[in-house]
Amino acid sequence: MATNGIAAQKAAEARAGSHRWLVLVVVSVAQLMVVLDATVVNIALPSAQADLGFGDSQRQWIVTAYALAFGSLLLLGGRVGDLVGRKRIFLIALVAFAAASALGGAAPSFGVLVAARALQGVAGAMLAPAALGTLVTTFADPRERGKAFGVFGTVAVAGGAVGLILGGVLTEYLSWRWCMYVNVVFAAAAFVGAMVYMTASKPSVRPRIDVIGTALAAIGLFAVVFGFSQAEISG
Repeated sequence: MATNGIAAQKAAEARAGSHRWLVLVVVSVAQLMVVLDATVVNIALPSAQADLGFGDSQRQWIVTAYALAFGSLLLLGGRVGDLVGRKRIFLIALVAFAAASALGGAAPSFGVLVAARALQGVAGAMLAPAALGTLVTTFADPRERGKAFGVFGTVAVAGGAVGLILGGVLTEYLSWRWCMYVNVVFAAAAFVGAMVYMTASKPSVRPRIDVIGTALAAIGLFAVVFGFSQAEISG
């Protein structure tokens, strides 16, 4: 039985290798969604403020809520992917990101919008490590891996600028709410691609979670991100 399981795993990896460039497209779409969401709402803030009626001092929390959740839980998200499998956590995170985006787009109040942004950050913290880990296991050849990481890195770097442009276009011609709804389109495309081209894998040795270390890392990262977010205001 163990031999059959190993053979099946190798066959799945071979199929994934034959579609490796399509896997790169899938994880790049997911990474683009995660990165652009740090900036896509920036241009939409005045419109959202006028619609929901919150004050100028509260604006920053629509951006900060995402950054705090994403930054503080990133290490934990990577470990969870190791525990339950990268494809499974990738799919779960895509669904969670889409659901949080839909909630934010339909938000009737400032509190709901901030909560939705925080949930997006949690989903992004699971999604980003799973995408990166998938590339490592999909591209075995060092030269191809370098090219794949080059594409992935370019998407990650360009995502912030794309978010500003996309946020301006959506706010101008549709509504600020579409800065949230657009993620549902990205997530749906990545979900379908992941279902078709990504293969499920489980670690040969089940990793353990250092609960105290994880908690301290999350609190420390939260403090760093929060400190930077408050630096301009508090000095």
